Amino acid sequence: MPAHHPARSRRSTERKGDVRERAILDTCEALLAQKGYDALTVGDIAQGAGITRGALYFYFGSKQEVVTALVSRTVAHLWERSRATAQADEPRRAVAAAMRRTVELWNEHGLVMRTAIDLSLTVPEIGELWSHTADLFIAAITAVLERAGVRTGTAPDEAPAMARALCWMIERTFYHASQQSPGKLEEASATCAHIWLTAAGLTT
Repeated sequence: MPAHHPARSRRSTERKGDVRERAILDTCEALLAQKGYDALTVGDIAQGAGITRGALYFYFGSKQEVVTALVSRTVAHLWERSRATAQADEPRRAVAAAMRRTVELWNEHGLVMRTAIDLSLTVPEIGELWSHTADLFIAAITAVLERAGVRTGTAPDEAPAMARALCWMIERTFYHASQQSPGKLEEASATCAHIWLTAAGLTT
């Protein structure tokens, strides 16, 4: 019987660690809304999570590491919610579903996503995460365009290049809209959907 105790103890510790790490990331997301990245400190995050600075350093080595982990969690959620787009059969429904999910995600995590965009050029880990996420969405958009009849290849007017331009257009449009109001996100969605459908030849 005693041999089983360490295993139970390890599982309990892991669960407690997961809860504490989630609390740190949740606190970081909330404080980003209140203070912004530049004013945010490790002490703020630790206090908000109900732990000491020393305890926080057990999980993360710096504020930048906390924010990077938060971005990683957010983009994983982003892709989990959106990956079905590439598998949808009908391109118009795929575009509508993709834009609806985009509005939802920017409403829920817009601040983290704006922070990721702002830091992507100066924090290599965040830059890699954001670039990889963009590549996933570019592949999904490419698949929708191809199903709509857009040729595949390397030319500027073929699906992969058009998908890349659409992806970065959507990112920048939502970035600015999210700083204004939920209504602006809906407007951004409608505009981006129209441009995407036009590029796919689906507006007639």
